[in-house]
Amino acid sequence: MGWRASESSPPIDKLVLHPNFCEILASKLGEIGMAVEELQSIIKRCQILEEQDFKEEDFGLFQLAGQRCIEEGHIDQLLEIIQNEKNKVIIKNMGWNLIGPVVRCLLCKDKEDAKRKVCFLIFDLLVKLCNPKELLLGLLELIEEPSGKQISQSILLLLQPLQTVIQKLHNKAYSIGLALSTLWNQLSLLPVPYSKEQIQMDDYGLCQCCKALIEFTKPFVEEVIDNKENSLENEKLKDELLKFCFKSLKCPLLTAQFLEQSEEGGNDPFRYFASEIIGFLSAIGHPFPKMIFNHGRKKRTWNYLEFEEEEDKQLADSMASLAYLVFVQGIRIDQLPMVLSPLYLLQFNMGHIEVFLQRTEESVISKGLELLENSLLRIEDSSLLYQYLEIKSFLTVPQGLVKVMTLCPIETLRKKSLAMLQLYINKLDSQGKYTLFRCLLNTSNHSGVEAFIIQNIKNQIDMSLKRTHNNKWFTGPQLVSLLDLVLFLPEGAETDLLQNSDRIMASLNLLRYLVIKDNENDNQTGLWTELGNIENNFLKPLHIGLNMSKAHYEAEIKNSQEAQKSKDLCSITVGGEEIPNMPPEMQLKVLHSALFTFDLIESVLARVEELIEIKTKSTSEENIGIK
Repeated sequence: MGWRASESSPPIDKLVLHPNFCEILASKLGEIGMAVEELQSIIKRCQILEEQDFKEEDFGLFQLAGQRCIEEGHIDQLLEIIQNEKNKVIIKNMGWNLIGPVVRCLLCKDKEDAKRKVCFLIFDLLVKLCNPKELLLGLLELIEEPSGKQISQSILLLLQPLQTVIQKLHNKAYSIGLALSTLWNQLSLLPVPYSKEQIQMDDYGLCQCCKALIEFTKPFVEEVIDNKENSLENEKLKDELLKFCFKSLKCPLLTAQFLEQSEEGGNDPFRYFASEIIGFLSAIGHPFPKMIFNHGRKKRTWNYLEFEEEEDKQLADSMASLAYLVFVQGIRIDQLPMVLSPLYLLQFNMGHIEVFLQRTEESVISKGLELLENSLLRIEDSSLLYQYLEIKSFLTVPQGLVKVMTLCPIETLRKKSLAMLQLYINKLDSQGKYTLFRCLLNTSNHSGVEAFIIQNIKNQIDMSLKRTHNNKWFTGPQLVSLLDLVLFLPEGAETDLLQNSDRIMASLNLLRYLVIKDNENDNQTGLWTELGNIENNFLKPLHIGLNMSKAHYEAEIKNSQEAQKSKDLCSITVGGEEIPNMPPEMQLKVLHSALFTFDLIESVLARVEELIEIKTKSTSEENIGIK
């Protein structure tokens, strides 16, 4: 565009120019072409040299000059230099140094469309012309550089060129292994979307990257399939692909959430990714049924040493993820043999459920609960033989459920764990239930959990008493042994009654039930022969403990009321722990609540003792009448 003088401008012939105008103009024009001239100068010097005579200094000068061309906007001139057939050898050896500046230009959204288009042409030419070994390292460095949302932008831009470069190389196994490891390391830094909305938004691009990664990997899987010779290189390529599949099962698939099949409409990116990964396993000679059913056995399903050494540490999460994908999400489940029994599947899945429950992420714990539910619902109630509890996971899983019930901050998971523990109890046979109850009473260390177990014991006794043939595990000597764990106070009269109130109330309710249902003459439960021990170990210490606790809390109420009159803040002791300073009104509520709990325990205790007295008196009268 030319200059046009405004009406107020002086006549052209009267314009006064800067005394150094010509020198300044020449300097500016020189600066515009300086980067291009430097690059051309370097190329001219290298054109007369053989490849082996290129110096390290030449590589550095070429990179600097080329980078300046891009930064200063001389992209068209750079494209011409690269396209020049005379420069082919130089570009082959040195051009990879320009990959970084070109990619950064492409990732910069501020660039004009025309300039970006030219940059794409340059990028394609460099990928086509440059040394593939150097290009591979250059591209992987660029993939490793970004952070945050730029990770996915970089990967999506570079995957296709990276695939092209690797396909040119001879040592393909090493190259694909290096590339997949780098890509996975970067993808593992991205947050996994949790909700349907997050998956659809895909703010960090993880879902897009997963889909692109499948397309990137497919040609190499197909190469393994097509190669019938089973050469050493082909076996190494299989191993690298196998490692990638296992890593993908762990991240992102271990924590990824799946859309409901009714609402996904075939557009769930993680379901697609999971299905393809499992498909890759089968394609490279590791069908998932063989892998998951042999996991943990002495005979491995692969020969790669690294897997064998790290299986317990690294593969447990991946195998658990695979089991969830197949059995809960139903991905490729049609490949499983239909003859597998539900009990066999439960035994197989318990180890994986244990892995899930050891994690702390909400989505992972949820998957463990889903897998457990899916496995248990396949079998009938009371059909799980007690011998299964000799398998470590059959005890650690219910203990894991207890941890979730008592420690997990998420209410839905706590409730689900409670439901799953009840479902698990229902599936055990009588001896299995008995064994599990003893185990949990000894290990849970939680009053609420112990109350839950005691309620289950009561239910089992009730079922036993209603049958024509008594269940020996919940009547007679076996039950007496179990009651010893239930009808006692851990620290005698000094037991913290408030802390243990749930357990104590459940124990009293169980004792009241036994007194009502079991006559002294029948003594099916063994209660009446053990009554003396129960009174000494449970009822009498409970009386003493209640009196001490009530006296303590009544004194605390008196102190709080006095503090309320003086309007001072004071501290109180509840359950052996000092409650931080709080307003006297709030303290009084806490103290009165504790007293109410003690009154409730005391009323049930009085009723139990009343029933015992009535029953023993009635039995004595019957015996006298018989005589």
